[in-house]
Amino acid sequence: MPVPDLLHQLLTAPSPSGSEERASAVWRAAAAPFAEVSGDTLGSSFARVAGRSGGPVCALVGHIDEIGVIATHVDDQGIVWIRRIGGFGVEPLVGQRVEFLSGVKGLVARRRDTATPQAERKIADISDLHVDIGARDGDEARSLVRPGDAAVLSAEPAELLNGRIVSRSLDNRLGAYIALEAARRTAEAGAPGDVVAIAAAQEEIGCHGARTAVFALDPDLALVFDVTTASDSPGADPKDDGEHALGSGPTILRGPLLHPRLVELLVETAEADGIPYTLEAAGGQTNTDADYTHISRGGVPTGVVSVPLRYMHSPSELGQLSDVEDAIRLTLGFLQRLEPGTSFAR
Repeated sequence: MPVPDLLHQLLTAPSPSGSEERASAVWRAAAAPFAEVSGDTLGSSFARVAGRSGGPVCALVGHIDEIGVIATHVDDQGIVWIRRIGGFGVEPLVGQRVEFLSGVKGLVARRRDTATPQAERKIADISDLHVDIGARDGDEARSLVRPGDAAVLSAEPAELLNGRIVSRSLDNRLGAYIALEAARRTAEAGAPGDVVAIAAAQEEIGCHGARTAVFALDPDLALVFDVTTASDSPGADPKDDGEHALGSGPTILRGPLLHPRLVELLVETAEADGIPYTLEAAGGQTNTDADYTHISRGGVPTGVVSVPLRYMHSPSELGQLSDVEDAIRLTLGFLQRLEPGTSFAR
């Protein structure tokens, strides 16, 4: 299964949290032929498809930002010191290439430590890491990089065996792609109610875009699309994370923040339409945009559909394209069941 062209464009558009413009431009351009497209001041994007018969308005939310690093200081040797954008372990960054949004490229390296015996050295902290852009000195480096400049990992998409893909930013360009592709196919097939795909900004630093976008839209219900840890990653424990291997279809999340009737409708849709799926559980927060979507205004019935992913929040995340396609199919079937009069009142 080849990588869809739109997904490839999204994955290669550098857009860390707070600087989502490039990926958002790709997303909005793809939406323009079939939807009413708009945006807001935080950088979130909307693509609205009109329903045919007055059914409930459903928001399809996928965040479009990615993790990255931000320059904090450029020293006299021309070394750029950095901090995280988003939350992730930094050890995999060592030796990785990065690209600042200005186009300046560099290499992440670790501060040399000759004073601590090898056996006593700890896992790297972000304060141990810097970016070497190859500058001769501080003056040259400061002419190219300033504090506040953001960078992303240089990890282009690559197709692997069995329809699998490796790339940076699968978290969560996959969710933004699923939301938009489901809206596009809905525009072709029709659905009872309006469908509004949202490419939400700033999820990795606090779900800010979803909070404002859903508040402004005030939908009748919402589906949030994200990624989840695949259970077939080395060291994963199904007792903690549930059992959802690559290729097992999307996960449907159950838990106190997710509306039970909406969740059951997702399950009913998957089983009726022959779509593979697994169940996942969260006892409290979901660590997705759903955590704020479900309490927007007077409350929004919310579900979470996720794609299993290996090596999340690393320079190279790995997923399976069939799980993405099955998430889109599940969404389409779910939307067709939202007839006028559908209620999630409790």
